[in-house]
Amino acid sequence: MIAIINTGCANINSVRFAFERLGVNPDVISNPEELSRYDRAILPGVGHAQVAMKRLIETGWNEAIKDYQKPLLGICLGMQLLCESTEEGNVTCLGIIPGQIKLLDTKGLTTPHMGWNNLAHIQNHALTKQVETQDQVYFVHSFAHECNTATIAQGEYGSGFSAIVAKDNFAGMQFHPERSAKVGTQLLNNFLSWNGQ
Repeated sequence: MIAIINTGCANINSVRFAFERLGVNPDVISNPEELSRYDRAILPGVGHAQVAMKRLIETGWNEAIKDYQKPLLGICLGMQLLCESTEEGNVTCLGIIPGQIKLLDTKGLTTPHMGWNNLAHIQNHALTKQVETQDQVYFVHSFAHECNTATIAQGEYGSGFSAIVAKDNFAGMQFHPERSAKVGTQLLNNFLSWNGQ
């Protein structure tokens, strides 16, 4: 069973529909106490990190997510919330994925980074199976995770940044796999079969 975490800071429907197209019917849950019943979970997110993090703390999701021991995927802002901190509002995040979220150094390119862009420097990982360098995914973001040991695929928009990260049973995708056509479908399928290692 798969849960989509409803923090009130995400477009739940697009993620739910993407899994339904794969023949999976996820449950959207709003109570943190329900999370441990599920085999894997999705933390989607859109909007401002400071607002979203405040919401996680107020509702108790912060502790439930940190305690979760099964595969969990953060998408877009959801990925950023898994990290140590963010410059967007200068807030401390969940501290699960090492590294900070910083304003994307676009080298003069238009902000936000919006649209299709290539993946690069893809590491051999269960989450990146059958995904190749130059495969394109759909991004919408102004802040990004600095590349470090948790980075298993990169993107570039003026400068390099983490496109996919993973540590233990937690992973994150800076782009929107639910909007990334065939490549996104492959990535979501990879997550469904990932054992969290």
